[in-house]
Amino acid sequence: MSQAATPSDVAAVYIQHGPYAKGHDPHGHGHPDARGHGAGGPAPKRVIVGYGFWIFLLSDIVMFSCFFAAYAVLQGATAGGPSARDIVDLPRVGIETGALLLSSFTCGLSFAATNVRNKLWTQAFLAITALLGLIFVGLELQEFIELAMAGATPQRSAFLTAFYTLVGCHGLHVSVGGLWLATMMAQLQVKGFRHEIVHRLICFNLFWHALDIVWVGVFSIVYLMGATA
Repeated sequence: MSQAATPSDVAAVYIQHGPYAKGHDPHGHGHPDARGHGAGGPAPKRVIVGYGFWIFLLSDIVMFSCFFAAYAVLQGATAGGPSARDIVDLPRVGIETGALLLSSFTCGLSFAATNVRNKLWTQAFLAITALLGLIFVGLELQEFIELAMAGATPQRSAFLTAFYTLVGCHGLHVSVGGLWLATMMAQLQVKGFRHEIVHRLICFNLFWHALDIVWVGVFSIVYLMGATA
């Protein structure tokens, strides 16, 4: 005589063959490509990583938007100290802008080389991107040092606090991006074009281009408008 089925046995059969089993939708229809959740299963890791990184970028944009708003409110609060017109050095900022925008172009070329799996040109364009980013950070650091030596520190006025916060936060992002870029170059050299490496390069490209977009706003609002105000 066969043994009666227990509730746990029934549950196990339902999980394996029921309407929510792998390869089926809630109505019991088969989907051979399904991975166990819904009609098509969970999204691939590439999609999940990309979606999560876009959320990170959007949160960064929100943060920079707050800094832009604070700068717009405080740009006239100089407390008798230097204003934007007094601290802006347009020739130097022009070089910074050119270096960063050119780095965005070389970053795009690096990913074009990645798409055809050419390691030499990928590394070459990534190295040029890193060099241009280093030039940008170096010029910005030189600007901050000269301002501090002249007494234009963040404590001097609310305007200077907003200036250092906005510009400095962007410079910090570029610096962190440079470290990330160096890490990616090392991983690419050792591991080659693995799927996870290519995904990380995609995320880095998005991050670097987003920094360029933010800098266009910084250059236009802080430096260009400040010099002509």
